[in-house]
Amino acid sequence: MSTMEHNRTFLIFLIWFGIVEGISTLVLFFIAMPMKYMLDMPLAVTISGATHGFLFLGLVALFVIGKSKLLYSYKMMWGGIVGAILPFGPFVVDIKLYRLLQSKK
Repeated sequence: MSTMEHNRTFLIFLIWFGIVEGISTLVLFFIAMPMKYMLDMPLAVTISGATHGFLFLGLVALFVIGKSKLLYSYKMMWGGIVGAILPFGPFVVDIKLYRLLQSKK
């Protein structure tokens, strides 16, 4: 596998990981938290919160690792990390990553 193919594969993985992490945020905020406070089911937040936390840390790590593997800027790396913190942020960052992926064809 060439370096370009390896970078493309990593970028695709980063985009998909961002989508999964973004969905986990939405599940936590819009499903698990209402279940905890309206239906008195705190286990939903415990499970989805732990899952989201793991995915969040993984996404941040992937952005840091990706800086050394890919040719994106520190601005993109920090944008990805900040985007991982904000609700709907990963989806916005994924659009930028997808454009970067298209430019590498």
